[in-house]
Amino acid sequence: MSIELITKYGAKVDETFYTESKTALLTNNDYDWTGAHAVKVYKISTVALSDYKRNVYGTPEEESDSISRYGQLRDLNATTEELLLKKDRSFIFNVDKLDQDETGNALSAETALARQIREVVIPEVDSYTYGVMTAKAGHKPSAMKLDETNIYKEILKGSKALDDDKVPDTERVLLVSSDVYVSLKLAKQFDNTDVGVDMRLLGVVGVIDGMNVIKAPSSVLPENFGFMIAHPCATVNPKKLEDYSVHSDTPLASGDIVTGRVVYDTFVLDNKTKAIYYQEVTGNTNE
Repeated sequence: MSIELITKYGAKVDETFYTESKTALLTNNDYDWTGAHAVKVYKISTVALSDYKRNVYGTPEEESDSISRYGQLRDLNATTEELLLKKDRSFIFNVDKLDQDETGNALSAETALARQIREVVIPEVDSYTYGVMTAKAGHKPSAMKLDETNIYKEILKGSKALDDDKVPDTERVLLVSSDVYVSLKLAKQFDNTDVGVDMRLLGVVGVIDGMNVIKAPSSVLPENFGFMIAHPCATVNPKKLEDYSVHSDTPLASGDIVTGRVVYDTFVLDNKTKAIYYQEVTGNTNE
């Protein structure tokens, strides 16, 4: 006579691994989209310096090129760039009452919603943000192979490029791929001992040339991503709407229906593109 053994299901779910978003360190929310779907930002020109005409001699005809001793009187240009939100994304799914009951509440609307946000919504937004930033980067040197022998020097070259364009030297952030981070760790110049626990909780893994170093998985980075240096003043990263709801006992289903909508976009300001330095790689950095 055979014995039927009991099968027991654990109360905990085998969740997939995930990483927290780090885009907040690279971007800003300086503009307000409340009550609007687009924001227009002014770009104001300047004028060149000229020699002040302290002593003016000669006939009026000889001085007719200017009505001012300060130089030629010119108007400033005041143009605008429009930041129009383009990404309006949503999802919906059902958590059946019996499914919830017969899985010991392992399948519940609240935990399923949290899982959806961290495993689907956040990776999509991060991937889009990194894609826009790399596409709009004002500095894009030719793709190259990076390893422990040259990675530190190439990062310093990127930092110098931002210095030459007068980008503020505080608050700069260095983002590296997981492959490049391995090379960086092997570089003898790299030291991450000065990073405090509070900064590590934000995702900072080191400091180079005054820049906080963060890393991201290749799944959310553009193909052939090496590293990117960015000052947060360059990139605006608005989320106008984040609407997540659990609807119980609707006529559509017996159970909870979960919906979500996120309206977001990423913009690199025209006058700030030089605050982003993007280095592509050729092939696997660890080959």
